[in-house]
Amino acid sequence: MSAHRTIAQQLGSFTAGLTLERIPQATTARAKLLLLDAIGAALAAASFEFGRRAVRGLAALDAGNAQVIGLPQRLAVRDAVLANGILAHGLDFDDTSISARVHAGAACMPAALTLAAALGKSGSQMLLAYIAGMECAMRIGAVAKGGFKEQGFYPIGVAGVFATAIIAGLLLDLDAAELANAQGIAYSTASGNQEFVEEMAWTKRMHPGWAGVGGITAALLAKGGYVGPTLPYEGHNGLYRVYLGVHAARSDIRLATAGFNTIWEIDKVAFKPLPACYFSIAAIDAACALHHEHKLRAADIEKVRVLLPQAAVETVCIPAAIRRKPTDTYAAVFSVYYGVAVALARGQYGLSDLQPAALADTDVLALIERTEYEIDPHSTFPKFYSGAVKVTMRDGRSFEQREDMHRGAPERPLSESAIIAKFMDNAARSLSGDRPARIRDAVLDVESVANVNTITEQLAPA
Repeated sequence: MSAHRTIAQQLGSFTAGLTLERIPQATTARAKLLLLDAIGAALAAASFEFGRRAVRGLAALDAGNAQVIGLPQRLAVRDAVLANGILAHGLDFDDTSISARVHAGAACMPAALTLAAALGKSGSQMLLAYIAGMECAMRIGAVAKGGFKEQGFYPIGVAGVFATAIIAGLLLDLDAAELANAQGIAYSTASGNQEFVEEMAWTKRMHPGWAGVGGITAALLAKGGYVGPTLPYEGHNGLYRVYLGVHAARSDIRLATAGFNTIWEIDKVAFKPLPACYFSIAAIDAACALHHEHKLRAADIEKVRVLLPQAAVETVCIPAAIRRKPTDTYAAVFSVYYGVAVALARGQYGLSDLQPAALADTDVLALIERTEYEIDPHSTFPKFYSGAVKVTMRDGRSFEQREDMHRGAPERPLSESAIIAKFMDNAARSLSGDRPARIRDAVLDVESVANVNTITEQLAPA
């Protein structure tokens, strides 16, 4: 690809020419596990109140035929994409990337699965579009080097519209030029902000699905011949100048197009082992290890120190009033105090610990009052989401556990069996009988699926 071609043209040409045969088998296998994992995260979330409220609101207008994951409702296609994105991202149990700083699967899975089913596409067509979108989301996010978030934008809400425009464009049979135009149109829908952090508002959950709405809209407009700008990324008012502000200077725009067909960014996506912000997971794992090794009881602990990278503070430590006494599921997911206290007190942390009764546990809340955070001088971030926990007992003993590399990272991967077990547990929260197993088998052999509708039909409660 010649150097003078725009980023949108290069991404359009790369994805238009992509075939499953050109993708390494190991990468394709990983993509199917990521797809399964995202569906499972949505199925788990369907058992929580926020998902039901979202769907109730979206169902107030005209209904449609697109299936909402884990719930009985069917919606218009773009409304279903939004709902499924809210569910996939709703418990922060979905995949993430430390290099691109995006939750790519929560945007790409709903767009690929829902639209492919609506169009009657095959599993191979859906999988190829999904992989193309994941590659683009990762590349577009990587350029910013964390700058989107620092400027106040939510990264997947910004990068995801381009990725889902690619997904939708491939499923709508757009050619390379039309895919480039779709990205130009998609730029006008890029959105998502960090204001939710202060109150743990629910708007964070909708950013991936809204990206899917914007991307599908852009692809439909491009298919109709609507004209978008040619330089959505590198233009004078392009994505990286406008959305990065003062942080644009450290961005590296070459990362958007480097190593096509040799570097597969999807291989760098991390699976979540726990329903918590990744900034907390190493510390939660450390706390679980301390509990089991030393048979800790919350009442015997004098004080706790959680060591985190500086970048974690505004996400999982402050504002203290919300993080130290979470009153709902989402606040708990983003409280390192709560996650560590649960792990020290119970020796485990999972979806059951996000239920109202668990949030009211007086032993855990009392332990949070004896817990503080410190900036970790030995943190391995930004290479890894590291963390450590120091515990001082009332009898004077002290213990420390450090996790320098987060579980789920490509360098410390979850096993295939662990990923599948996670899916089965998540799916069983919304589906009964053999449906979880049927979905599992279909997704892991998705190339053999003649029509994606046979998968989505299994996603509603019986």
